Amino acid sequence: MTLKQPVTHLAFIRASSGRSAELGARLRDLLEPSLSTPGCLSFTVQRSQADADLWLLSGSWQDQQAMRGYFASPTLEVFGELVQAQVVSSLDLHTFD
Repeated sequence: MTLKQPVTHLAFIRASSGRSAELGARLRDLLEPSLSTPGCLSFTVQRSQADADLWLLSGSWQDQQAMRGYFASPTLEVFGELVQAQVVSSLDLHTFD
C-alpha cells in the first residue's frame, strides 16, 4: 500500500503596473471555490509587505492527484483571463511534496 503524501503549491504572481488591486480582488475570488475543491487542505492569498505588486497564492492538497485535479479545473481559467487582460506581468509556480 502506498501512502499518499500532502503536497503544496506556491505561486508568486506579479501584477502589471497599476493593476495590483484588481489582481488581488480576482485572486481572492479563488478562495471559496478552491477551499471547497475535493482534497484541498488549505488555500491562502497574501500580498507582499515589501512589494505591493507581488502576491502569493498557496495551497496544500491531500495528495498529488488532488492538486493535479485542481490545476486542471475550470476554477483556474481565471489565470488565462488575467494574462490576456495584462493584469499579470509574471507568474512563478512551485510545487512541493
